[in-house]
Amino acid sequence: MDNALTVESALSLFFLLIQLPATVILLSRLVKGPRRNPPIQPQQPTPEILGSVSVVIPTLNEALRISPLLDGLSRQSYEVREIIVVDSKSQDGTPDLVKAAQHQDPRFRLMNDDPLPANWVGRPWALHNGFLYSSQDSQWFLGMDADTQPHPGLVAGLVKTAVAQGYDLVSLSPQFILKYPGECWLQPALLMTLLYRFDPAGITTEQPERVMANGQCFLCRRSVLAAVGGYSSASSSFCDDVTLARYIAAQGFKVGFLDGAKVLKVRMYEGALETWKEWGRSLDLKDASPTAQVFGDLWLLSAVQGLPLIIVLSYFLVSLLLPLPETLPLQYLLGLNLFLLFIRFAMLLAIAPSYDRQQAQGGWLFWLSPFADPLAVLRIFLSALRKPKEWRGRKYGD
Repeated sequence: MDNALTVESALSLFFLLIQLPATVILLSRLVKGPRRNPPIQPQQPTPEILGSVSVVIPTLNEALRISPLLDGLSRQSYEVREIIVVDSKSQDGTPDLVKAAQHQDPRFRLMNDDPLPANWVGRPWALHNGFLYSSQDSQWFLGMDADTQPHPGLVAGLVKTAVAQGYDLVSLSPQFILKYPGECWLQPALLMTLLYRFDPAGITTEQPERVMANGQCFLCRRSVLAAVGGYSSASSSFCDDVTLARYIAAQGFKVGFLDGAKVLKVRMYEGALETWKEWGRSLDLKDASPTAQVFGDLWLLSAVQGLPLIIVLSYFLVSLLLPLPETLPLQYLLGLNLFLLFIRFAMLLAIAPSYDRQQAQGGWLFWLSPFADPLAVLRIFLSALRKPKEWRGRKYGD
């Protein structure tokens, strides 16, 4: 009995040593939430921002999802000078949809990017080409992804907020559209891996290496982007948005990541399997982070998101089969993990506005997404240990 007690106490202390420091770090980030900037609001343009924005959209076989973006951009007002679609030789009719939009709105332009160099990933290469092709009279460069759905007043609200708060670069967290049961359960757990690692959207992060960004809606002063060589600093990155934002922040420019749920929706992936494969393999952010930071984040996610459910369920299952000694270390461990689970379920209330579940099948599974946390953390581990060899239909070498 003494040996069992010793082993049980030693295991409890081991997990406490892993989890307690991570819990302190997590709480230090979450307590910033009440101080964050409010969500971006749609605004009407005013004369001083006339023609100030060049929008650039990279595309590769996006015909099934680009129409809401084209329609949404056509509803933006005179602050948008031009909308450049940089197509990488799509084979599904994407260029035809852009040409049709161009007949209705002459601000649309269609171009093909040059052949992909060996040291570039497709997305930053397309955005870089679009930047070089865009008008030098524009004050702002706005990169947007084909899966986004902008509301009227998005661009004006984004530019006015950037000017008012002195941002050189600002990107938005969108409202995610969920449709199928598996993604309603898995996607919020994957999103939580980001929320646990970084400051909340709306908090200006002072450390460049901890800056967060989202390339789905990525506004940067043209002069700043020119000063850093366009997307060249993120040429080989599979998370070019974060890589570029951190590089720009390290040069002393002000970078912001704001809540855009009221002005921007996105339909990223179809179902849980595609969400697991496509989004999961970039969430580790290893291309934008030092190796020590990546493994530090893996430790934190394991401690505060992956382990709590496993430890609590294991405790109750084992206690049904045999009596467990009531030692202080075990009680502290159980209490800590119940506390972490309470935080996790409470976070569902905080992120609920970030999801559009009106048309979702099995939308109630959103509330059970904490049970997908061990899988989400496992996905980040798998992604961190390997480099993508295929992305958006393109194959890449070692």
